[in-house]
Amino acid sequence: MHIVSKDDRAVGATSPYKFNLGYVWMISSIAALGGLLFGYDWVVIGGAKPFYEPYFGLTSEAQIGWANSCALLGCLIGSICSGIFSDGLGRKKLLIAAASLFGISSVATGWAHTFDTFILWRILGGVAIGIASNVSPTYIAEIAPAQWRGRLVTLNQLTVVVGILAAQVVNLLIAGHIADGATADTIRESWQGQYGWRWMFTAVAVPSLTFFFCAFLVPESPRWLVKKGQTEKAKAVLTRIGGAAYAEDEIRDVDSMLARERSEQGAWRDLFKPLVFGLVLMGIGLAVLQQWSGTNVIFNYAEEIYRGAGYDLSGVMFNIVITGAINLLFTLVATFTVDRLGRRALMLWGTAIITVIHGLLGVAFFLGIKGPLILGLTLAVIAAYATSLAPITWVLLSEIFPNRIRGLAMSIAVSALWIACFAVTYTFPILNKHLGAAGTFWCYGAFCLLGVIFIALFVPETKGRTLEEIEASLTGKR
Repeated sequence: MHIVSKDDRAVGATSPYKFNLGYVWMISSIAALGGLLFGYDWVVIGGAKPFYEPYFGLTSEAQIGWANSCALLGCLIGSICSGIFSDGLGRKKLLIAAASLFGISSVATGWAHTFDTFILWRILGGVAIGIASNVSPTYIAEIAPAQWRGRLVTLNQLTVVVGILAAQVVNLLIAGHIADGATADTIRESWQGQYGWRWMFTAVAVPSLTFFFCAFLVPESPRWLVKKGQTEKAKAVLTRIGGAAYAEDEIRDVDSMLARERSEQGAWRDLFKPLVFGLVLMGIGLAVLQQWSGTNVIFNYAEEIYRGAGYDLSGVMFNIVITGAINLLFTLVATFTVDRLGRRALMLWGTAIITVIHGLLGVAFFLGIKGPLILGLTLAVIAAYATSLAPITWVLLSEIFPNRIRGLAMSIAVSALWIACFAVTYTFPILNKHLGAAGTFWCYGAFCLLGVIFIALFVPETKGRTLEEIEASLTGKR
C-alpha cells in the first residue's frame, strides 16, 4: 500500500490538487516580462556600440569598457534596493517600480546628447535590471506549485532570452547595411550614427508600458502575505492556484516554518548562522560562476570577437542575431528539461562543455583561424550556457534560501552576480589587448573548470521539492 507523501505530490505522481495552470502561467508570464526588459536593455548596448562610440568619440579601452559596463553598477544598486525593500514592501510593488524605470531610462538614454548623460541614464536603466533580476524569479518561485517551479522560473530566463533576441533583431533592422570599410567618421555622420542607435534604446519603452500596466493585475506573493500576517489574502491567492486543500496545506507549511523562525534573531544575524551562511556563499559562488564563465562577453563584445574572426560590420550584426536565436532555442530546451533531468546535472554538464569549448576557442584564435569555425564555437558555448548556467543559476537562487531571509539573501547573491558581470564586462577589452583573444578565452575556461569542481562538491539537487522541504533539508530544520 502506497501512502501519498508530499514528495509524491511535488513530482506530480498522485497529486490530490487540481491546479489552475492557466492562471499560474498568466501571472508568471507577467512577472517574467521583467526578464524580457532585462534581456533587451542589457544586450541592446552591443548592437548600438558601433554607432554611439563614434558619436561620442570613444577610443580608449577604458572608455569603451565603461560605456559597456556602467549599467551593471546600476544593476548592483537595484539588486541592493530590492533586498532592502522586497521583504518590506512586497514583490508586486517592486515589479511596478522596475517597469517604470525601464520606460523612463530607455527613452532618456536614447536621446542623450552627451556621454555623461548617456552614462547616467544607462546606470538608471541598470537599476531597473537589478530590481527585475531579483524580484521576478523570486516572485515566480513563491507562487509556483513545486512540480512546475523549475520550468516557471526558467520561463523568466526564457523571456530574458526573448528580450536579448528582440534587441538583436531591432538593432539589425535599424542598422541596415553598412558599407564595407566604413570609417568611424563615415559612421558618425550617417543616419545610424546620429539617430539610428537612439531608436535602438528607445524601442524598449513599448514593452515597458505593457509590463507596467500588467503588473497591477498580478496578486502579491502568498508566502510574503503569510509572512506579513495577511493569511486570508494569501489563502485567496493559493485557492485560486490550486484549490482550498492546496491553500490550507501551503499556508500550514509556511506558518510552520515561520513559527520556528519568529523566536530567532533578525534576518541579518540569520545570515551568519553556519548553515545559512554556507547557503549564501553557495549562492554567491553560483552567481559569480554564471558571469565569469565568460559567455556574456560574446553578447556585449560581439563586434570585437567577430571582427577578430574576419567578419565585416554587417556580418557582425547578422552573427549577433544568430547567437540570439541559438540562445532562445536552447533556453527552450532547458525549460522542458529542468524539472526532468534536474538542476545539478544540467549545471555540471553545461559548465564542463563550456570549459572544453573555451579551450578550443583559445586554440583557434592562437592559430589565427577565422570565419565559420569561430562562429560555430561561439554558438556552441551559447547553446551550453543557455541550457545550464544561464537559466539554472536563477532557479537555484530562487530555491536555496530560507523563507525568512529569501529577499535579503537573494539580493546579496544577485549583487555578487552584478559585481562579477561588471568586472568581466569592464575587463574584457583590457584582457583582449594584453592577452589576446586566445589568452582571454583560456582564462574563462580555467574559471569554468573550477566551477565544475564547485558544483560537484557543493550544489545539491532541488527538483520536485517544495521550498519548505528544500529549506528543511539544507538548514536541518524539521
